[in-house]
Amino acid sequence: MSLPKPAMRGLLAKRLRFHLPIAFALSIVAAAAFKYAVTEPRKQAYADFYKQYDAMKEFNAMKEAGIFQSVRPSGE
Repeated sequence: MSLPKPAMRGLLAKRLRFHLPIAFALSIVAAAAFKYAVTEPRKQAYADFYKQYDAMKEFNAMKEAGIFQSVRPSGE
């Protein structure tokens, strides 16, 4: 009653034939999930923000707050 010998010859190739397609498919699924769960909403949020963004209005608000050293507020 001895234990059977383990099948060592070709073990790596056998395991890779099984695991490599699974790893490839899971990586494609993860990339697609990241694209649609993170990047697409982020791009939409940036697009929505810049539709209403007025750079000159922001500049004037910062100028009046005295943030810039080279531009004096209107009151001075």
